[in-house]
Amino acid sequence: MTAIYLFSGLGTDERIFRYIDFSGFTVHCIQWIAPLKGETIQSYARRLTPQIHSYKPVLIGVSFGGIMAVEVAKIIAVDKIILISSATTKYELPFCYRLAGTLYLHKLLPTGLLKHPNHFTYWLFGIKNKKDKDLLAAILRDTNTHFMKWAIEKIATWQNMYKPAPLVHLHGTKDRILPYRFIENAIPINDGGHFMIVNKAELLTAMLRNILSSSIIPS
Repeated sequence: MTAIYLFSGLGTDERIFRYIDFSGFTVHCIQWIAPLKGETIQSYARRLTPQIHSYKPVLIGVSFGGIMAVEVAKIIAVDKIILISSATTKYELPFCYRLAGTLYLHKLLPTGLLKHPNHFTYWLFGIKNKKDKDLLAAILRDTNTHFMKWAIEKIATWQNMYKPAPLVHLHGTKDRILPYRFIENAIPINDGGHFMIVNKAELLTAMLRNILSSSIIPS
């Protein structure tokens, strides 16, 4: 059976996959490592690959984890790559993000404040109930500030134009962090926000199990 490797998002860890049913599959969670000073996203992706011990695995990445999964897929052969609430190329990032990266405005972002979510944060992520708010707050609290700052810079300055194949992209129509209108060839998840991996877990479980069990990539 093909092994699955999970890439969590920026400011999150494997807890975001807690409601996805992967029973019957061999699943591994990629662990974020400390970035080196001045490290490129390509170098970081290469340093993640020793965690992958399977030939032609399936890579599943959420948000920033999807970006990293794309970079890893440039280095190793994969069976398929599944992106959730993420981006395939730099053109799927909002223009304001890319402009901020060009002008180095991302360096002005107070990353320490991101570790303390508020009503605006919950709105951005599309979170409404207390259980999901508590989960996001706990994950952000545990996130390394240096890693968060490095990752934000890599998102803002990402130059990728390569689309790995075969690829499936699941994206919420109400994602406020990576708006659906910028995403090409994604399967829309109606009313899905950026935290849909948690609050639409039942639907995503069914879709993922269908994708993982099929040799046909939905278009």
